[in-house]
Amino acid sequence: MNAMRFGYAFMGVGIALVKWPVLLQDARSLPVMEGVVACLLTAMSLLAFLGLRYPVRMLPILLFEVCWKVVWIGAVAIPHLIANDLNAAARDVLFNCSFVVVILAVIPWRYTWRRYARTPGDAWR
Repeated sequence: MNAMRFGYAFMGVGIALVKWPVLLQDARSLPVMEGVVACLLTAMSLLAFLGLRYPVRMLPILLFEVCWKVVWIGAVAIPHLIANDLNAAARDVLFNCSFVVVILAVIPWRYTWRRYARTPGDAWR
């Protein structure tokens, strides 16, 4: 549980340091998609802080963090790395996404597999 809490704190504080100032300074002057990303990540940091209190219940937030970063690395970064044409902006994103290893390390993967892959889903009504 405390390892998961560390993961939530790492994610929540990291995002808060980077994205909260963007919103607090002048959110309305941001381009639309930059504003969307800033708001989405700010909301994720707030939910990560909630994970400090409810680490197991908020596990989907950690899974979402892992999923989007792994998808971005696989779909965007790796093809550019193979082609040797990764620009500076993408390099920065790749560097930031590399911290996903911390989240990967704190997720209880056996529990996650049992809970989300092996347990029967809710009935459709």
